[in-house]
Amino acid sequence: MNYIKKLSRFIIPYKRYGILNIISNIFYALFSTLAMVSLMPMINVLFGEGKKVTVKPEYKGFTDLKEYLESSMNYFITSTSDEFGPQRSLLYMIILIISLFLLKNLFNYLGLYFITFLRNGVLKGLRNEIYDKVLTLPISYYSEKKKGDIIARISGDVNEVKNSLLAILELIVKEPLTILFAIIAMFTISVKLTIFVFLFIPISGFIISRIGKSLKKKSNRVQTEQGIFLSTLEETLSGLKVIKGFNAQDRFNKQFQESTNRFYSFSNKLMNRQNLASPTSEFLGIVTIAALLWYGGSMVLIEKTLTGGAFITYMALAYQILTPAKAISKASYKVKAGNAAADRILEILETRSPLEDGPDAITKQDFSSDICIDNISFKYEEDLVLKNFSLTVPKGKSVALVGQSGSGKSTIANLVTRFYDVNEGSISIDGNDIKTLTKHSLRNLMGIVTQDSILFNDTIKNNLLLGKEDATEDEVLEALKIANAWEFVKELPQGINTNIGDSGGKLSGGQKQRISIARAVLKNPPIMILDEATSALDTESERLVQNALENMMKNRTSIVIAHRLSTIQTADLIVVMQKGEIVEQGTHSELLGKNGAYKRLVEMQSFE
Repeated sequence: MNYIKKLSRFIIPYKRYGILNIISNIFYALFSTLAMVSLMPMINVLFGEGKKVTVKPEYKGFTDLKEYLESSMNYFITSTSDEFGPQRSLLYMIILIISLFLLKNLFNYLGLYFITFLRNGVLKGLRNEIYDKVLTLPISYYSEKKKGDIIARISGDVNEVKNSLLAILELIVKEPLTILFAIIAMFTISVKLTIFVFLFIPISGFIISRIGKSLKKKSNRVQTEQGIFLSTLEETLSGLKVIKGFNAQDRFNKQFQESTNRFYSFSNKLMNRQNLASPTSEFLGIVTIAALLWYGGSMVLIEKTLTGGAFITYMALAYQILTPAKAISKASYKVKAGNAAADRILEILETRSPLEDGPDAITKQDFSSDICIDNISFKYEEDLVLKNFSLTVPKGKSVALVGQSGSGKSTIANLVTRFYDVNEGSISIDGNDIKTLTKHSLRNLMGIVTQDSILFNDTIKNNLLLGKEDATEDEVLEALKIANAWEFVKELPQGINTNIGDSGGKLSGGQKQRISIARAVLKNPPIMILDEATSALDTESERLVQNALENMMKNRTSIVIAHRLSTIQTADLIVVMQKGEIVEQGTHSELLGKNGAYKRLVEMQSFE
């Protein structure tokens, strides 16, 4: 039950439904027992076994309650039979039984009705918080996790927790109360027979508990494997062109089938263990019933200490215990499965982001002076990617970072935007360390255009509105014109309202990049970061995109990471990097005059 405490914040908003469910279950359990007990007077009427009472009984106190109720019932049956005949008494007994069964089923429905709101409310709250956590956790978290596993947790695992909530309420309220009321009624009928029944209960409980012992472990293996094959599916959909292009279908098919085979094996073991619960508990129950028939039958036929009606009612009550007992055994397995799922959900929810805003974080509204990168060092894993790196980017100036792959250029962009934190040194804007600023206000000052144009399965307009939610249509069109994108957007079937498909798949590489630039233009930030924005484009697309970038960079502070000469030769400062360190810096003409690393890169016409 520990995980229920941890998830209590999701339950509390819907606690009234939980309370109403508990109240309904109490009445369900009560009327379940009364419905069975009401069989006894009906059987007595049928077989004429009822004790005839002609004088109306008087209530003498709680200790005399059982005798008073029996006498009252017998008085009613006697007086009704004497006046109207035994058939009228039987009719009244049938009406009583139907009424009690109706009330039992009504409260059963109400219990399920109220718990629906609680379960689905918790499901909604969990999914919302996990998704919020997915957005909050740093990018580094997802370099270590499979996306499919995250998807499995937000879908399958959350459903397991939802289902276990009903099981828990059944486990602690509905079924135990049904059993308790039935046992009380059984004690009132025959103490001796009930004690005999109790000799079998510990044996049954021990056997059932042994079956469920390893269920949580098996359930966890199933849920983990589900995350693995969902990850394979996600990677397949993302990289379908590469898989087909390299004829790697067989390899990925084999990888997926190996995972589903493991899932098949684990699921079989889990389900077989679960399925064993119901027949085992039923068989043990029938063994108990058989023992009751033998022992109780002797009390009726030989000892004459129990009437036939009382014995049949007792048997009905004993059998009634079987259904909730089976439900409890099933519910306990659901709780164990929910526990395993909750562990996986809580692992995400309890993960602390190392990039969380501090309690005194400042909201910065504008940019007025410079970006100062002061003697920073950084590593993703073991080896340093940047070593004692320092650079100042004055307001309104463009600084280009060049160098071979792996020299640390893109890492600068990741650190300035605070997707990662530096290991040593500091990065400041207008003298404020970016760690002291709220991430929201820091990134509000920046626009990012990356090598991979990240677009969403939506319209062109809605993709641009990520830059500025309240932008007018005129502002959207102006941004498209500045980015040299309007020329192709106006030719699309629905213009800016055209859906561009998954990841912008309906557009060419150059078109996608110009939409990304238009998005950054619409945001109109004081600082622009261009991370290899033209490296994946053909010559014609590069020319159009380059013009768009030049339009965007006018009078704007820019950090440009580039592989191509055309992208950076007009920069105010060019920084040449090797293995995380600066080897040269200056303007294009100054660096050519040095006849060093930059000139060699220019001669190759590539910074790859």
